[in-house]
Parts: sequence; structure tokens; C-alpha cells
Amino acid sequence: MTRTSSLSIARHLPRSQVARYLVVGLWNTAFGYGTYALFVMLLEGRVPAAYLVASLLASLINITVSFLGYKWFVFRTRGNYLQEWLRCLMVYSGSIGLGLVLLPPAVYLVGHLTGNARSAPYVAGALVMGVQIVVSFFGHRRFSFAAGEKAEAGENGSRT
Repeated sequence: MTRTSSLSIARHLPRSQVARYLVVGLWNTAFGYGTYALFVMLLEGRVPAAYLVASLLASLINITVSFLGYKWFVFRTRGNYLQEWLRCLMVYSGSIGLGLVLLPPAVYLVGHLTGNARSAPYVAGALVMGVQIVVSFFGHRRFSFAAGEKAEAGENGSRT
């Protein structure tokens, strides 16, 4: 990507919205990773591929927490709770699927590179979560909360 094209992309993203997304994202990441790690710890040795089950269970809990943070603080939309939550669920379903595809090779690779298979699911989970954060921002911005943002922009004349 050239410097010009990256500046062009940055012009289309409201800085205040990106800043709010990063703040809410930090909370979501800490909360999400905490629930993932907790489930890995609770399920390890009891369930085959515990890190995959942990990822799925943690994702289901974290979707609603993330949704509310994005709705209230990042995209600041009003009403449409069910519709936006369902759209959010669709974006996260894609993200969950991506995580389930990326986690096994990431766990293997981290375990192979570090020689520590026991900590590999934790490190790989954090790495995959980073990819999911970027993908989710654009999904939420363009799909989950798009209709509410357009309505808000019409009222205020601005999307920030």
C-alpha cells in the first residue's frame, strides 16, 4: 500500500470514532481474552481441543458485551437494538469462523516455534484476536451500525 492510498483511507475514517473504537476495543479485548483464557483453563484436560471450545464459548458471551460498547460509545446509534445486534452477530459469526480456522495452525506454529505447547493456545489466541479486531471494525462500521450512522449523520451533518 502506498503512502497516498493509506492517507486516503485515513481521510474516510473519523478520528474520534477510531479513537473510541480503540478504547472500547481495549476493554473488549481484555474482557474477551480473559473469558477465553478462563474457559481454556477450565476445559483443558476435560474436553478435546479445549482451546476451540473455549473460543466458541467466550465468543458467545463477548458478542453482547462488545455490541453494547460499540452501539453506545463508538457508533452512537439509537434504537434498532435487535436489528443491530443481529447484524453484529453476523459480523462476529464471520470473525468466529475466521478464528476457528486460524487457531489450529496458529497454536501449532506457536507451539513449534516456542517449544511450549502448553502456552501455545494462549499466545495463538491473542494473535488471532488481533486479526479479528481489524476485520470486525470494518464489518461493524459498514454493516452492523451502518444504517444508524447514516441516520445520525443526517441529523447532525457529521458522522464523528
